[in-house]
Amino acid sequence: MASQGTLWTYKGGSKTICAVAALAGIAFDLPEGYVHFETNKTPEFTSKFPHGKIPAWEGKDGFLLFESAAIARYLAGLAPNSGLLGHSTQDAALVDQWVHMAETEVSFYIQQIAQLVRGALTPYSKPMHTAFTERMQRGLRTLEMHIATRTFFVGERLTLADVAVATALLQACSVAVDTAMRATIPNLMRHMDTVVHQPAIAGIFEPVPVLEAPLAYVAPKKEKEKEKEAKPKPAPAPKAEKKPKPKADEDDEDEDASHADPKVKNPLDDLPKSTFNLEDWKRAYSNKETRGAGGALEWFYEHFDSAGFSVWRVDFKYPEELTQTFMSSNQIGGLFARLEASRKYLFGSVGVLGVNNASLISGALILRGPDAEPVVNVAPDWESYTFTPLDLGKAADKEFFEAALAWDLEIDGKRWADGKNFK
Repeated sequence: MASQGTLWTYKGGSKTICAVAALAGIAFDLPEGYVHFETNKTPEFTSKFPHGKIPAWEGKDGFLLFESAAIARYLAGLAPNSGLLGHSTQDAALVDQWVHMAETEVSFYIQQIAQLVRGALTPYSKPMHTAFTERMQRGLRTLEMHIATRTFFVGERLTLADVAVATALLQACSVAVDTAMRATIPNLMRHMDTVVHQPAIAGIFEPVPVLEAPLAYVAPKKEKEKEKEAKPKPAPAPKAEKKPKPKADEDDEDEDASHADPKVKNPLDDLPKSTFNLEDWKRAYSNKETRGAGGALEWFYEHFDSAGFSVWRVDFKYPEELTQTFMSSNQIGGLFARLEASRKYLFGSVGVLGVNNASLISGALILRGPDAEPVVNVAPDWESYTFTPLDLGKAADKEFFEAALAWDLEIDGKRWADGKNFK
């Protein structure tokens, strides 16, 4: 098979393009001796591709093209009988839609997260990390919702859209999609497995990585001080002879490195001591009937300290994105897994209310202190939920709280279908 051009990329890169070329039966060359950030900055390269960006396509016919999605679409179009762009103008538009969705709502945010946690974007920003994660997860939920009742994204056969989505998810699995998140997108995971194991593209995609937790930022450690010599300690030098203040760039380095110091005690631990023991409550809830005489709720009202703890309602912001109730239940499990760092400060009873394709997620939390955010912001997706304080002195709030704990909560005609406890 004759080569139709050169794909400028590094070894193992541009997987979407490579997979599309294999599926379309298109042969191409890779540049010999390509060195990233060097070869693509040379005058020879930038004279053809002024932005100095890879991947880039240099056809045998002299046609030049850059941007991954554009190159993949071009190669797919060279083999119209492959079906990679669908079989109609509408199919082609849908393929473009899902390719764009995968790039802008998943891959883009994954790249930002990867740079943040690896220190390429400095200074590290947790709010930025959280925002990127939430956007990435929302993109995955939309893809999951579409593929839940389909084998492929467009039509009944594999298209460029499937390859682009699978590539984006594979990338996400190496950075931010941990085992808990996987449980919330089972159909998308199934779809990716179908795509990467197509015989025609065997070997292009590496095995899907499994993360027990998303990659986290770890600041560089400060340089260790040199060990003191064993000889007697010399007399202190006069103040004037002290080491000069470091230069500005050294100051910045120390400031960045300071994040690696041992973590300060959680501010929640500095709150005044409470008479309400959360662990005792968790045991009471586990061992007693929720309602009735001598039940868990009776124990709660007898021991609760409203000065040291607060009670909150939690609601998922995007119920229109929920499909199967079992998937929504898995989503709650994923949230609880990401709240692990706050286990000593938090109890939760959250459920799925309604039926498939017409449900919502809601429940109640008991947490340390007067504010929810310091407790729940350890979960990257916490901003996908609304947290509303409950006043147990109000009949409606008290009724909601008790129903959430008893798993008989009903909202707008939607009854409790399944639930999970965080304890």
